[in-house]
Amino acid sequence: MSVYETLRHFADSYGLVAIFALYLVLCLWHFRPGSRTHVDAAKHSIFKDDHDGN
Repeated sequence: MSVYETLRHFADSYGLVAIFALYLVLCLWHFRPGSRTHVDAAKHSIFKDDHDGN
């Protein structure tokens, strides 16, 4: 088995699982209990300049 075939097999199987797991972690990271303050700050940040008195 060549190096290319070995890497291709890894990417097709374990690489796909790793990418999917990373996707789930990044999507669910915002729903963890300690992130409420960061999420609230991010969702109100687009209105920050509207309330500066300009």
